[in-house]
Amino acid sequence: MKSAFLPDRGVVKVAGEDARNFLNGLVTTDVDRLKPGLGRFGALLTPQGKIIVDFLITEVPAGHGGGFLLDCPKALADSLATKLKFYKLRAKVTVENLDLGVLGAWDGQPAAQPDLAFADPRQDGLGYRILIPEDLKQKLSDLIGAELVDATEYEAHRIALGVPRGGLDFSYNDAFPHETNMDRLAGVDFDKGCYVGQEVVSRMQHRGTARTRSVKVLLDDFSPEAGVSVMAGDKPVGTMGSSAQGKGIALVRIDRVAEALDAGQPLTAGGLALKLADPDVVRIPAKQPTA
Repeated sequence: MKSAFLPDRGVVKVAGEDARNFLNGLVTTDVDRLKPGLGRFGALLTPQGKIIVDFLITEVPAGHGGGFLLDCPKALADSLATKLKFYKLRAKVTVENLDLGVLGAWDGQPAAQPDLAFADPRQDGLGYRILIPEDLKQKLSDLIGAELVDATEYEAHRIALGVPRGGLDFSYNDAFPHETNMDRLAGVDFDKGCYVGQEVVSRMQHRGTARTRSVKVLLDDFSPEAGVSVMAGDKPVGTMGSSAQGKGIALVRIDRVAEALDAGQPLTAGGLALKLADPDVVRIPAKQPTA
C-alpha cells in the first residue's frame, strides 16, 4: 500500500447543533446519510449551478467533538469558510479553517482504521483519506502499513483513474457538476431536498443536456501542457487538463468529439496526438420514444 500527504488539500470544520441541516440545505450531497467513518463527495454551487468548490466530507465522531470536516482545495479553504459563514444567518453553527491536511492511501487495505479516516467515495480505486496534521504523515503511514511516497505518485494514480481535479482539469465558478462527472462520481444526490443551484443541476440531469464532459485520454511519448486546446483537425473541441505517465484528462465537447471520431479525424493537443481511453463516453444515448 502507498500513502502520500497531499499539500494542496485543506480542511474546514462545520459544527454546532444545526450543522447537519445547515449543510444539507447548501451542498449537492445528502449530509443526512453521513456518519463517522464514512465519506461523501459534494460541492457548493452558485445559484446558477456552477461549482464554487468541491470537497469530500465526513462526520466527526462525538468523542472528537462532533461536526463535519470538509476535505477541500487548500487554496479555497478560507473562501469556503467565508462563504459558509455568509449563509449561516441565524443557524447555530460554527465554521473554521483547521490546521489539518490530507493523507491519501491507495493500492491496498489499511492495517488499522485511524480516526478521521474514510474510503474515497468517488471511485473504489482512489483508496482512503485520513485527515491529519502534516507532521503525523509518517506515523500514520506506518500505522496503516503504507509506504510514504511523494504526492506526485498520488496525482498519477488519480489521473490514471480519470478523476478530475478542480483548478487543473476544470475551472471553479465556470463548470457545472455534470461537466466534471460529479453525477458519475457520486457527487450529486438527485433525490435529496433543495440546495443552492439544485434547479439547474436537476434540469441538466432530466433533460440530458450536458454536452461538455471530463474524459480520460491516452498520450504517446509526451504530454501536452495543461490549458492548451484539444483539436479535431483544425477545430477546437476542448481543453487539455492534467497528465502523467501517458494518461491525461481533458474537458471536451462530447458531441463535437463524437462527430470527429465518426469522420475519422485525429485528436491533438499542442500538436501532440491523443486518443480517448473509452470512445463510448462521448456517445449520447438516443432518447427513447414516449408512448
